[in-house]
Amino acid sequence: MFNNIGISGLVIILLITLVVFGPSKLPLLGRAVGDTLREFRNSTKGMVEEATLEEGKTEKKTWE
Repeated sequence: MFNNIGISGLVIILLITLVVFGPSKLPLLGRAVGDTLREFRNSTKGMVEEATLEEGKTEKKTWE
């Protein structure tokens, strides 16, 4: 989705963000985005692990 955004595109996005939120809110915004991404990664990792475990259980049952 974001494969076509180059360095100039990222700079423009950062400048627009700076204008909209102001310099005092940027650290809070960055922290919130980081926390959200971390939580998303952890939840998807957990879902993948659960699916893998369930798949392993069904394979064991079919072999027995």
